[in-house]
Amino acid sequence: MKRVFVSAVVVCCALALAGESYAGRNNTGCGIGTIIFEGKEGLLSQVCAATFNGSFGNQTFGITSGTLECEQATTFVAHEKLNKFVGENMDNLAMDISKGEGEYLTTLAVLLDVPVEERAGLYGLLQANFSNIYTTEDVTHIDVLNNIERVLSAG
Repeated sequence: MKRVFVSAVVVCCALALAGESYAGRNNTGCGIGTIIFEGKEGLLSQVCAATFNGSFGNQTFGITSGTLECEQATTFVAHEKLNKFVGENMDNLAMDISKGEGEYLTTLAVLLDVPVEERAGLYGLLQANFSNIYTTEDVTHIDVLNNIERVLSAG
């Protein structure tokens, strides 16, 4: 079964390189397949590129690392560890932000990749904007992350 799949991929790719049928746009996403078949707009090229991107796990790597013509997530909410941490520690993080210090605030700074020498400034900025971060009693962790992002962008 594995040989059949590999053979089918090779045949599709060979056909795509030999002759192209116009498909009008590129629907392959990002990854090594997109790089290999760059500039090829035919249906077979797109199928082969998408197959390469999905089959070898390189698209996931590219998205995570921002390589292979993939864009890395730019918002905090997309950052899985940060999202999980804030979701699981909302109350403790709120306490630390209100005080301007604490282990949960330090962990937040580490997850945000803030250098040690810049953390005091981060802590002060977040403390000064506590009411803009924790806007209501029933604020969600996604809201908190979005609010932190807004505060940091404005600060």
